Amino acid sequence: MSKPKLVAFDLDGTVWTPDMYQLWGGGAPFRPNDPQRELLDKSGQSVRLLGAIGSILHALRYEEQWKDTKVAWVSCTDEPSWANECLRLFHSTPTPMSSQNAPVALIELAHSSEIYKSNKQQHMRNLHKKYPDIAYDDMLFFDNERDNTESTAKLGVVSVHCPQGMLDTVWYAALEDFARKARR
Repeated sequence: MSKPKLVAFDLDGTVWTPDMYQLWGGGAPFRPNDPQRELLDKSGQSVRLLGAIGSILHALRYEEQWKDTKVAWVSCTDEPSWANECLRLFHSTPTPMSSQNAPVALIELAHSSEIYKSNKQQHMRNLHKKYPDIAYDDMLFFDNERDNTESTAKLGVVSVHCPQGMLDTVWYAALEDFARKARR
């Protein structure tokens, strides 16, 4: 099965909930409640990882089948410093096929980070500049907002709308869709 050469994830609503802008009155500093599932902001509000993102990210980084795949964060969050702090505090969920059997900070699992105010097309263009040998149609992008996936799809990126975040069913269906498009 064909695999993407780059997998990019939006953060707010895709990797975790709530969105960073919804934490006004709270926010940083964050503290782990369960670093593989939940952080608490300074007001005690929960920030939770969505679906199977912890194991998906761990697999992408530490399973042999993904050794040639880059991972990127792609977010236009209002609070990039809060997002980066969450990425440092949240940890992955090891998988049985993984060469690394301990949880790892999510920030360590990505090869690139595009976390700043801009549209997702610009984020993907910047990733293409960083990795010019990776064509847009070799990229797989996940976002909970349909307009972002429609925008990046115009570049040729295989873009997946995931309104409930990174569920394992979304992940596996996206991989099948990517392989099907690669065969054409």
